Amino acid sequence: MHLIWFRRDLRVLDNRALSAAGESSDPVVGIFIETPVQWASHHLAPKQAGLIKARLEALRAELRSLNIPLVLECADDFSEAAEKVVAYATQIDAQAVFVNHEYELNEAQRDEKAKAELESKGIAWHAFDDRNLFAPGTIKSGKGEPYKVFTPFKKACLRALDGMDASPRQKPTKRETNSAVDAIFLQLKPIHFDYPTEDVADWASDEKGILAHMRRYCREQVADYKRQRDFPAVDATSQLSPYLAIGALSPRQCLARLQQEHADWREPDTGAATWLSELIWRDFYQEVSAQNPAISKKYSFLAWGESVVWDNDLTLFEAWKAGKTGFPIVDAAMHQLNQTGWMHNRLRMIVASFLTKDLLIDWRWGEDYFMSKLIDGDFASNNGGWQWSASVGTDAQPYFRIFNPTTQGERFDSDGRFIRRWLPALKQVPGKHIHQPWQWADQYAQTLDYPRPVVDHATQRKKALAIFEAAKNQPQEQTP
Repeated sequence: MHLIWFRRDLRVLDNRALSAAGESSDPVVGIFIETPVQWASHHLAPKQAGLIKARLEALRAELRSLNIPLVLECADDFSEAAEKVVAYATQIDAQAVFVNHEYELNEAQRDEKAKAELESKGIAWHAFDDRNLFAPGTIKSGKGEPYKVFTPFKKACLRALDGMDASPRQKPTKRETNSAVDAIFLQLKPIHFDYPTEDVADWASDEKGILAHMRRYCREQVADYKRQRDFPAVDATSQLSPYLAIGALSPRQCLARLQQEHADWREPDTGAATWLSELIWRDFYQEVSAQNPAISKKYSFLAWGESVVWDNDLTLFEAWKAGKTGFPIVDAAMHQLNQTGWMHNRLRMIVASFLTKDLLIDWRWGEDYFMSKLIDGDFASNNGGWQWSASVGTDAQPYFRIFNPTTQGERFDSDGRFIRRWLPALKQVPGKHIHQPWQWADQYAQTLDYPRPVVDHATQRKKALAIFEAAKNQPQEQTP
């Protein structure tokens, strides 16, 4: 008997652990462990929990067609989850447990515990690098060191793609009927979560629907990605990130389809090459997280980031969360996040810069809030994006580069189409005034059901520059 422990790899196609478990004729059983206390400590969004639950229901049916049962267990935290897997593997007399690596600190510690306990009982542990195009540690500089800057990392990845077979793995063959497996099927209970979940009816959760979404995007929209990706009113991004985050889709599946549809996927400045860069960014942040465990402990990548003295005004933080800052592009973006569990990538940068540079609030507050809302929450990518915006991470924007929320809105939502969609109180404001509605309201004696700006950008910019300059000049201690 082989046991596969599913985590953030909720798919049948191109699942290396599942493929390996199914290579022999041995029966295969799947297990997933819900960990509500651990998830709460990691700020797992109920929206993402809803997608995981929906995906597990579809995955159970997909595995059933292969005669592989999927068992659901519940444990408070990762440590108890490891114990549950050991106990279940022992119960079904499994010869081996198969997993795909997870690289964050808590997850790695969980797996070390499970591996040690299983091997002490004579049960083999087989772990595979499955999550990325390139496993952390495989793309190194000429000096044999991990990259700390994205552009050379990307160039090295593109070189490594030469001659590499990134073809997705096929699903295992259907298992033969087995009385022990049949007994497990009879004992399966409906999938239930103790963790709160939100409705995800707008998102596909079955393999057919997810793959159709990916294929359609690669075929019909990737060519325009570079030209249109920064404009939130345009439906130009793939919105595949939720599936990549929970492993319902692999980056290799995306790459294979991209290469099949676009012969120019390597050509600079094409939509295909730009979209491939996004997949490589995902690998890069996984690399940074894996190579720097302190990041999982909430430390800044750059040591001086720990010396920044944040204002951390709770009233301003609540205004930011609620989309009531008086800056339309920021508020519209936050309403999109709060109502849908997703936010356009350009807007993620704008609202993160606003929180850290205008409101002078610790980036970790924003990081946690995003994770608590995002259907595509992924620790490494979310952390990397927030540290980039706060200028304390790898490949970060310089601390003196501070987004002006008004000009960002004018540039990327010039006619206010996105703003009006999410802020109906501003629907009557003329286009040229939409980004500074109170100037119009005051000039024409109009009443707005919309807050005035909570800060003055120019004033806050000067204050941010001084705070960041002071932090950089502090003696630095080594990050643990």
